[in-house]
Amino acid sequence: MPGFELFGEKEKNEVQNVLDTGVLMRYGFDGMRQDQWKAKELESALAERMKSKYAHVVSSGTAALTVALASAGVGAGDEVIIPTFTFVASFEAVLVLGAIPILVDIDDTLTLAPESVEKAITKKTKVVMPVHMCGSMADLDALKSICDKHGLLLLEDACQAIGGSYKGKPLGSYGDLGCFSFDYVKTITCGEGGALITNNASYYKNADHYSDHGHDHIGNDRGAESHPFLGYNYRISELNAAMGVAQLSRLDEFIDIQQRNYSILRNTLDQVKGISFRTVPEGGIENYSFLSFFLPDGEKAKAAQKGFSEAGIDGCFYWYDNNWHYYRKWEHLIHRKSLGNMTQEVKDQLPDYTQSNFSKSDQWIRRNISCLIKLSWSEDEVRERASKMAAVLRNLL
Repeated sequence: MPGFELFGEKEKNEVQNVLDTGVLMRYGFDGMRQDQWKAKELESALAERMKSKYAHVVSSGTAALTVALASAGVGAGDEVIIPTFTFVASFEAVLVLGAIPILVDIDDTLTLAPESVEKAITKKTKVVMPVHMCGSMADLDALKSICDKHGLLLLEDACQAIGGSYKGKPLGSYGDLGCFSFDYVKTITCGEGGALITNNASYYKNADHYSDHGHDHIGNDRGAESHPFLGYNYRISELNAAMGVAQLSRLDEFIDIQQRNYSILRNTLDQVKGISFRTVPEGGIENYSFLSFFLPDGEKAKAAQKGFSEAGIDGCFYWYDNNWHYYRKWEHLIHRKSLGNMTQEVKDQLPDYTQSNFSKSDQWIRRNISCLIKLSWSEDEVRERASKMAAVLRNLL
């Protein structure tokens, strides 16, 4: 998902504008910054692009999730439902607040299965967090209906799916809160960075304060600002935000390239008998950052990934054995490994994941291969890649 593949003059100019001022912090130093406010500029552009009233940029996607949860009042003992297929940041953001990550199964969308969400809800559930992995979304209508029925918040982790949409709404804008990551290998990058969006004024105000040590940002004297509540440091720098300003302006350009390359691969592999593609919910449009498909069984999927590698085809992932993205290798969560003592609520409420049965998730992830889509490929390179992939698959099937 790398926007870094196409760094150019826009990125250089935006960064140079910040360097020329000498002000790298997003707050204060008004007289020195020559009217350069890159974090604010990025927030304004992001809110407009995502059709959201408010956007707040922070230091990472993990920070965005943490701040979003905190802004909605999630804390010790609250349960947050997340999928078994995600990135470790999803449960890290929950645990750092003393809340409880409740893992539930995925379905053929490779995202939260609504029926599994419904079964996992308890009196302590506060948030349902679908994670739009590999560029495509959950069945958001079904999840929103569940949340409305039980009075829960819907928080979209769209860190891997910026630029996609669901029923005409940009991913991230459908729920009560949405989060993005702008790290080095996302569709657009700040180097390190993230953001949350919302239409809720209270959540936005809380996020603004919480991410900067609780500063209320009232007035022009930072030293005189009040602190309505405890906060921490999740600030983005002006340098990172400047990169984001340039990259966000190129998002549609990147999505168009990804869609072209994705379509070439998809159309070629569609002719291979024995594979099927992930389900995209009706009304959903991917951001085309990955092409995800299923083999008949796990053995063939694993053999396909090996065959791709031997054929010189990189970037095809077998998530079932991946230690970042699938629950089976999250030993630090499963065995509750922490440098310090966990809160009592976590100790008391965290499920015993050594005994969990996520066979419904396994049946999908065990058979899945997800191949990233690069921006730097020429059309001829994509067609050659597609031909090689099809040959590997036909040899197996």
